[in-house]
Amino acid sequence: QVQLVESGGGLVQAGGSLRLSCAASGSTFNIMGWYRQAPGKQRELVATRTSGGVTNYADSVKGRFTISTDDAKKMVYLQMNSLKPEDTAVYCCYARNFFNRNFWGQGTQVTVSS
Repeated sequence: QVQLVESGGGLVQAGGSLRLSCAASGSTFNIMGWYRQAPGKQRELVATRTSGGVTNYADSVKGRFTISTDDAKKMVYLQMNSLKPEDTAVYCCYARNFFNRNFWGQGTQVTVSS
């Protein structure tokens, strides 16, 4: 059974930083990453990283967020710097295995106050 468990969300002032972590288990993944969903908006990609090290970022977070993984531990991290109020959302861990099945975590709330 695949499980993705996030941690690290919280409340931070604009300009601050947070680091999200996600522990994955139950499969081997070729893509891991983060999506987010703000109230009243559709879920959007934040960042992904392949097992080969290729990263992809939303334009809105480029230069501020950094995704990293520890493949041996099946962990994915999201370092978020220079946070803005518009970054406020529920951040969900995402993983795709080699059978092209997608998995999602429950999400962790990130709130950025102005």
